[in-house]
Amino acid sequence: MVARFEAAVARHPEATRRKMFGYPALFVGGNLATGLFADTWMVRLAPADLEALLRLPGAAPFSPMPGRTMKGYGTLPGVIVADDAALDEWLRRSLAFTGTLPAK
Repeated sequence: MVARFEAAVARHPEATRRKMFGYPALFVGGNLATGLFADTWMVRLAPADLEALLRLPGAAPFSPMPGRTMKGYGTLPGVIVADDAALDEWLRRSLAFTGTLPAK
């Protein structure tokens, strides 16, 4: 999954790479936009986009530990991670939304 992440994020040079939870992640303006956690790929999304994502089979709210769901984040289903066009669309949405947040 790390190799897939690296290949996908290379197409988005506007974001900054750092680690979060010990896994690779992308930040915009100091805010976490997307990243890996164990065997999942999470994205920060606008509320309407998050609702749309969570309607997809295999998507879920992102919880780095049981009972600790991170508001505004969801996990991408495997079918999206495996499809370049679909993955790029969700990454675009994530990076665009995160770019609207106040910089840290």
